[in-house]
Amino acid sequence: MNKVLYSGAQILLKSLVKEGVEEIFGYPGGVVLPLYDALYLQDEIKHYLVRHEQAAVHAAEGYARVSGKAGVAIVTSGPGACNTITGLANAYYDGTPLILITGQVNSKLIGGDAFQEADIVGITRSCCKHNYLVKDVKDLARIIKEAFYIATTGKKGPVVIDIPVDIFNAKCEFIYPKQVELVGYNPTYKGHPLQIQRALQALFEAKRPVIISGGGVVASDAHRELKEIATKLHIPVVHTLMGTGTFPDNLETSLGMMGMHGNYCANLTVSNADVIFAIGTRFSDRITGCLKRFARDSQVIHVDIDPCSISKNVKATIPIVGDIKNVLQTMLEFLAKSHHKINFELKDKWFNDIVEWKKKVATPQKLSDRLSAITVLQTIYDYTKNDEPIVTTEVGQHQMWTAQNFKFNQPRKLITSGGLGTMGFGFPAALGACVAQKDKYVLNIAGDGSIQMNIQELMSAVDYKFRVINCVINNGYLGMVRQWQEKIYNKHYSQTKITSPDFVKLAQSYGALGLRVEKESEIIPALKQAIDFRGPVIIDFVCENFEMVYPWVLAGEPIDKVLLSRDEV
Repeated sequence: MNKVLYSGAQILLKSLVKEGVEEIFGYPGGVVLPLYDALYLQDEIKHYLVRHEQAAVHAAEGYARVSGKAGVAIVTSGPGACNTITGLANAYYDGTPLILITGQVNSKLIGGDAFQEADIVGITRSCCKHNYLVKDVKDLARIIKEAFYIATTGKKGPVVIDIPVDIFNAKCEFIYPKQVELVGYNPTYKGHPLQIQRALQALFEAKRPVIISGGGVVASDAHRELKEIATKLHIPVVHTLMGTGTFPDNLETSLGMMGMHGNYCANLTVSNADVIFAIGTRFSDRITGCLKRFARDSQVIHVDIDPCSISKNVKATIPIVGDIKNVLQTMLEFLAKSHHKINFELKDKWFNDIVEWKKKVATPQKLSDRLSAITVLQTIYDYTKNDEPIVTTEVGQHQMWTAQNFKFNQPRKLITSGGLGTMGFGFPAALGACVAQKDKYVLNIAGDGSIQMNIQELMSAVDYKFRVINCVINNGYLGMVRQWQEKIYNKHYSQTKITSPDFVKLAQSYGALGLRVEKESEIIPALKQAIDFRGPVIIDFVCENFEMVYPWVLAGEPIDKVLLSRDEV
């Protein structure tokens, strides 16, 4: 009986189908032409053509963050592969499962400075979870299987597969592995029961407990368990930027976001807690402030699936390595069997302090007759909240204002760049979000600087009729950088005042809808028109130049030193 042989390109696509992949993002080039030819001849996988390789990875990440599945991006060798590095690093820092397939020059030419050759394995080593250079077509199916396993287990992240053009053309049988066996890679999923019991006892005895919920809660799909734990133990919850939506903002025990631009109440609660229950957070500098003064008088219970994250920045009193969902489920099982009675009277004293801290909020800013960005975002939220759209953001002032003024009661609704802080992330991520959920519009909150980082994706959005509403907070500056210059660098606005195109005409030139808003009375009519439009939109909100983001903890200061207005020193 004759064996059926398939090309490497066909094997790759068959492997993706085996992994349940239905949509991918990419940009073709010379060495991946065999793969694009194979794509042309099949109908199981839908390919979305972007206009820049960086955008392909951001779109794949947006897809992954909304769907919970691994995103997939395909690019060519050399400059195509190099253009993905920012997107790859973004996914790596934010723990997003993603498979990046890069083309490579012919195996015989590697190392010879061939046209469009780049050592992508070497280049990506520090910004991905693992990478492969495929040297034999017979290894390809196994490598695909391993790549998805690595990307979606343990602390999730991106995996790179570099495939030379001759491997795409070579042929062999297609045999897809049923399971993966990787020596030395065995993520810990079950937390140690004694450590979990110790943690529960510490929470029972705590007088001033608080939960910090991070992005790991989203990755583990553990928000329901988190809510049950917090409710049964009567513990207030704060979240990091990446933990947005893990605990419903509409609950009284939700104190909102903590950190550099977090709520005064959230920061003061963490600073005065005697037990901090940190779940799925890296304790980055943006939430700890001055490390020497963070949690000095607190016991710290730290749960994370990544052992390297525990005690890396903040020393854990009770470390628990394991999958967050598993750990919290075990904790709930122990809690159900426990005869310990919660001292609600003691907890109420703690909540009385919290109620007082909640009264301290940022001072409203009125600098001119121009639109306030905060007013714009509050109005956008109020008008769209019943639709519960996915919200993506770029990076800057508008990102923090969005996190502060939008309320999220479930995870995977705010898609933003946390660890790397990537301008240009939001718009292509919104494209991926549109693919992941095809029945709703997506809001992308952007600045006039960051929207121009990947503005070319407007053509992709038009081609596929993606309902992305780009709300551009146009304040004429690189706002967050200018804010630092005002406060820290004596108003030396060095290279932060920017000139933008006419966003309305720009949108129209691509075939999108362009709108401009300069008055408060124009906000809702523009939003209604944008939502009714069956394609991409840019709304140019012409805003006050010098509005600032408050609350604000200056870099290097402790997080309880919260500035609430520009008048504070």
